[in-house]
Amino acid sequence: MEVEETGETRTSCTAMLETHSIPGKKRKQDPDPVVRIVEDEEEDEEGEMMSDQMGDSEEPSNKRVKPVVKSNSLTGVLTPVKTPALKRIGQSISRSISFRTEARPLPPAPLRSRSKASSYPRRRNSQCWSDTVESHDLTAKEIKRQEVIYELTQGERQLIDDLSLVKKVYYEPMLTLDIMTKSELGQIFGTLDSLIPLHQDLLGRLDRLRGSGKTIGQVGPTLMNWFPCLEAYVIYCRNQVGAKALLDQKKQEKKVERFLRLCQESSFSRKLDLWNFLDLPRSRLVKYPLLLKEIQKCTPPEHPDEDTLPDALELVQSIVAEVNKNTGEAECQFYRQGLVYLEDGQRLQEIQLSRYLYCHGELKNNKGQRLHVFLFELALVLTRPGEDRERGQVFHVYRQPLPNALINLEEIPDGEPGGGGTFRGAFTGGNDKVKNFFRASSRGRSKFHPYSLQANDSFSRQQWITCLRQAIVQSRDRSAQTSQSQLSLHADPALYHIAQLSLNSDTEMADHTCR
Repeated sequence: MEVEETGETRTSCTAMLETHSIPGKKRKQDPDPVVRIVEDEEEDEEGEMMSDQMGDSEEPSNKRVKPVVKSNSLTGVLTPVKTPALKRIGQSISRSISFRTEARPLPPAPLRSRSKASSYPRRRNSQCWSDTVESHDLTAKEIKRQEVIYELTQGERQLIDDLSLVKKVYYEPMLTLDIMTKSELGQIFGTLDSLIPLHQDLLGRLDRLRGSGKTIGQVGPTLMNWFPCLEAYVIYCRNQVGAKALLDQKKQEKKVERFLRLCQESSFSRKLDLWNFLDLPRSRLVKYPLLLKEIQKCTPPEHPDEDTLPDALELVQSIVAEVNKNTGEAECQFYRQGLVYLEDGQRLQEIQLSRYLYCHGELKNNKGQRLHVFLFELALVLTRPGEDRERGQVFHVYRQPLPNALINLEEIPDGEPGGGGTFRGAFTGGNDKVKNFFRASSRGRSKFHPYSLQANDSFSRQQWITCLRQAIVQSRDRSAQTSQSQLSLHADPALYHIAQLSLNSDTEMADHTCR
């Protein structure tokens, strides 16, 4: 029985005894209330025993021992003995009093120390422009404009910090500890070091534009003058294709893998690996057009930036397109050099003339074999990945490549068989309903076998079908233009002169006919 205060306990119990006493006789407790009090006390003891047993059960043990109920006083340790009702009331009162007088505040729980700081990656401070000013009298549209310009400025600052970190934490230690050679590090990191002062220049220009009210007025001319510096990204992004392949190859070495893993587990990395940091400049490049569009959207018509922002946007978009074009050509050349032909008949001219890749990735054939498929500008090539000691990863050409201009594309609905007789179909008895299949076959040439290919999911299949359709149309248009130009080069000169004659000039027609 739980009691709030000691004095109240004594008074209430005394009053309860007096209420049930008989006048003229010795005070005696009525049996009914005694039974109720005893039952309450027994329920309290049972509750304490169950809670203590549940607490002990949290720590499993293989030993079979007799459960012992823990308590905060001696009354909980002693074996309960049947006692008269009045004596039990006294024990209950004294027990309640002992809980009140002996209770002490528990000491504060010790703070748990983090065993691994790396499990809690450092987060960036996501601060807005509005958080940096105490008061302003700007409109909602102008506030939005200042927020976008502030995001542009903070993005430059964060990129500088990340690139400096990569140089200090990755490049210099790996060179000092001889984890990689200087030549290998140069190929992986490329011209990363030259991008740091480039972005420091833009950050300095933007900071100088900020006025006393922490606002920036005209930003268009500054960006217009600085964007040509982004031409340096052409060299950096072209190098990324080979850099990624070399980095993946070097990760197979234990010392390289261990160093990169320790760096990624550290707090400074924010759970990013080395390649995430190396790819940050490219991600930053494609964000400039988006930021400029937002600034332009928030710029009022009478603002001085209204005339310069469209030109700056057109300039940066042309630079991004140039970088993408050069990166695509470098990627196409890299994978084209990694092809290993099993026979000379596989060396199609369309592969060598291709300048870029539409897409590439893993697909399965109708036998369930994993293939790496390349959709070049002019040809579809199926390969099997392999390893070479000197060249690293290579791709062995599987069967005969297909020229894009001769491809017939067919979508296979889910549930229909993906091809003819296969081992998989034989073992499953035709009950294996395939999904995400499409078929590429060649028209007009019997030696080209149709390829039934399976993507990982419906989204991936749709991407492949879209790219294939685009490649087929463009390849056929290219072939038609080539045929027309060849026809004009080999045409009869007499017919060429006749085609140039005016229909109203009968005399010239007769002269050319005599010739």
